[in-house]
This record gives sequence, C-alpha cells and structure tokens, in this order.
Amino acid sequence: MIELKSVAAEAKDDTGARLGMWLFLLSEILLFGGLFVLYSVYRYKNPVDFYHGSRELNLLLGTLNTVILLTSSLTMAMAVSAIQKGNRQLASSLIAATIFFGLLFLVNKGVEWGTEIHHDRYPGSAVLLGRSQGEILFFGLYYVMTGLHGLHVLVGVGVLTAMLGFVMRNKINPDRFVPLENTGLYWHLVDIIWIFLFPLFYLIT
Repeated sequence: MIELKSVAAEAKDDTGARLGMWLFLLSEILLFGGLFVLYSVYRYKNPVDFYHGSRELNLLLGTLNTVILLTSSLTMAMAVSAIQKGNRQLASSLIAATIFFGLLFLVNKGVEWGTEIHHDRYPGSAVLLGRSQGEILFFGLYYVMTGLHGLHVLVGVGVLTAMLGFVMRNKINPDRFVPLENTGLYWHLVDIIWIFLFPLFYLIT
C-alpha cells in the first residue's frame, strides 16, 4: 500500500512538473510573440530600410547557426529517448553533444556581434545614428531579439550541464526522466524561436 502511494505521488509530481513547464513555455511564447509583432509593425513601416539592414548581416553565420541549433534539437530528442530506454552512457554523450552545439552557437553569435560592432553598427554608434530611422530600428531590434535569444541559449546550456550531472549520477533514469524531458522542451522552444528569427533578420526580400 505504501509503495502504491509512493508511485501515485511520483506520478502526480511528474504531471505537475510537466504542467509547470508548459505554462513557462507559454509565457516565453508570449514574450517573443510580442517582440515579433513589434518587429512586424516596424518592418511594415520601413520595408526598404529593413532590407538594407538585413543585407549587412552575415548570412553565412546565420545559416550555420540555424544548422547547429537544428542538429542540437536532434541530439536533445535522442538523449531523452536514450534515458527512457535505460542507456545512460548514450544519453550522457548526447546531452554533452547538445551542450557543445549550444556553446558553438553562442561563439558564432559572438563573432557575428563582434563584426557588427567593429563596423560601428550597434545602437548609439555614430555610424548608425547617421543612418535612416528604419535602419536604426532594425539594428536595435536585431540586438535586442538575438541577444534575448542568446541569453535563453546560455540558460539552456547551464540547465543541460546540470542534467548531464544528474544523468551521470543516476538521479535521472528510466523511472525519473521528466526533468530531462522538460529541459528538452525548453531547448526545442529555443530552437523554434531561432527558426523565426533567422528569416526575419537574414532573409528579408
């Protein structure tokens, strides 16, 4: 009887954890959704300036980062599947790979930001202030939205590092994998957000 109560309590905790994660993800969707609406309004009002601003971004690095995050989503999903099947070693390797891809994304984004800053294309710079209002808005939104996204990637890398430790210590296993599953949901959301950011900033026509 005690064992049945324990199982029921764990199942209830798992349900609560999943519900909590979905509510958190909804709040994140609302946050970025508001920014996407703001972007759309400004782009509608300044189509030519946004186009010119987009042409100055590094399409190659943007594309590379898209491939990196898509690959990281695959390794994340495979890690959750591996732990559910009891393959702790494979799960650990896949989580480590996801962390690597997340860090690689941040390094590439840092290089891209560094290039833009080197060319004085950043909010408040003399070069940018000498341009049209539309281009100023474009680069302002670019830094805010990609910066906020990058912060989410950094947080995700930190959480994944903690999950890797839990898996290696067998605190996450086939009987208790919801924390890793929730981390995977968060990581997939981060990837999806980038899938929207990439065409908005890099593929304007």
